[in-house]
Amino acid sequence: MQQLETDYLVIGSGAMGMAFCDELIAGTNASIIIVDKHHQPGGHWNDAYPFVRLHQPSAFYGVNSKKLGNNTIDATGLNKGLYELATNSEVCGYFDQVMQRQFLSSGRVRYFPSCEYLGNGQFSSLLSDEKYSVSFKKEVDATYMNVVVPSKRPPPFSLEGNAKCAPINELPVLGKKYNNFVIVGAGKTAIDAVLFLLKNDVKPQKISWIMPRDSWILDRAQIQPTFESIGMALTSQIIPGSQSEDIDDFFDKISKAGGLLRIDDNVKPTMYRCSTVTKAELEQLKRVENVIRKGRVKSINDTEIVLEHGSIPTNLETLHVDCAGDGLAKRPSVPIFNERKITLQSVRTCQQVFSAGLLGYVEASFKDDAKKNELCKPVPHPNTDIDFLRNNLADVINRENWTKEPKLKNWLQTSRLNFESHILNATLKIKILSALGRLPFLRKLNKADDAQQKATENMRRLLDLQMSSR
Repeated sequence: MQQLETDYLVIGSGAMGMAFCDELIAGTNASIIIVDKHHQPGGHWNDAYPFVRLHQPSAFYGVNSKKLGNNTIDATGLNKGLYELATNSEVCGYFDQVMQRQFLSSGRVRYFPSCEYLGNGQFSSLLSDEKYSVSFKKEVDATYMNVVVPSKRPPPFSLEGNAKCAPINELPVLGKKYNNFVIVGAGKTAIDAVLFLLKNDVKPQKISWIMPRDSWILDRAQIQPTFESIGMALTSQIIPGSQSEDIDDFFDKISKAGGLLRIDDNVKPTMYRCSTVTKAELEQLKRVENVIRKGRVKSINDTEIVLEHGSIPTNLETLHVDCAGDGLAKRPSVPIFNERKITLQSVRTCQQVFSAGLLGYVEASFKDDAKKNELCKPVPHPNTDIDFLRNNLADVINRENWTKEPKLKNWLQTSRLNFESHILNATLKIKILSALGRLPFLRKLNKADDAQQKATENMRRLLDLQMSSR
């Protein structure tokens, strides 16, 4: 068994592990050992389906020290007019470059791919008999959020007879062999599957969509590194949210203002998982009319799909596409900084790489664990509609704490992982345009802080009402 020594032992070279290490390298002289079961960095991106893209702009994804993409605006396709979204291959190539050209070349990072971590500082190769034991100062768990893609686990329902079910990864290969498609799941992966089929000229009548729960969806136009998106969020989410009387009124007002979207305007969503679409993508999704709302799939056989609340017919000419993986598992929150153990978690809703980058900066800049944990309160991945309020409130509280620390405030203003920094760095442009009177909504932006405060107070009130009604 090889004996190794390091300051930080990092388990996982996915996006969060990479973003955390990037800040350690920039802000300390620490040595780092990174262990990962994959053959290259990127985590679950190595297992993702070939046509997957980021659901958020490349402009604020990845690690702080290296931009992803070219900050260009898509001129074609369903994302037209918005910032580019990196492909699967682009993301994997990006993280590989970061590892090879920045981490390893620093001389302070040792990387052990294709290795399984066994705990207690020990890991072994998946390709040989080599075993390692590491003496470390701190262990960093970059796997806690536990992203699992459908291709890496069996379907969460039973298959009987000759019924064909495949993960979304196989859709490009198997699709031409089948006349009909059943998409199982209601999250980002299912959305991508439906859009892929429609893009490749599959008639919407050939697609059935099993949707156990309808979901509130974010408009990607409002999640852009631009000051225009801030204005949109103000008028479609913050102001309506501050004026709502109860939970139902909250979602009704925000939905009518365009702050949250849904597949079917006649069905009230009960789920929120941070999925994003463009208005053009939403119109495509609405073309699929055969949406089955009878709960989760229990089993599939040659002639029937059995669900929690009934059944529907199927046949052997139908490909059932498994998109039911819980890519954003809601894990219990634990202290992020706990003496020799650091457990990476989101500290801003569904912004994992930003969160990991901020945690890396906090680890490099502050000494006391109590102070670090005070600044870095976990924000669990959302699941239900009420989580939209809970997480937004948690985001506001965390941000208020961050801006009270001068060092952390400066990091926020300069970090490419923080979408707000792209807006802050355009301050001169904003002033010029404002002076010219070319953006009327800028007058509203001057009232943003007041509106946000009112919205925050109202979210607290609504959540208290929700708790008292149970």
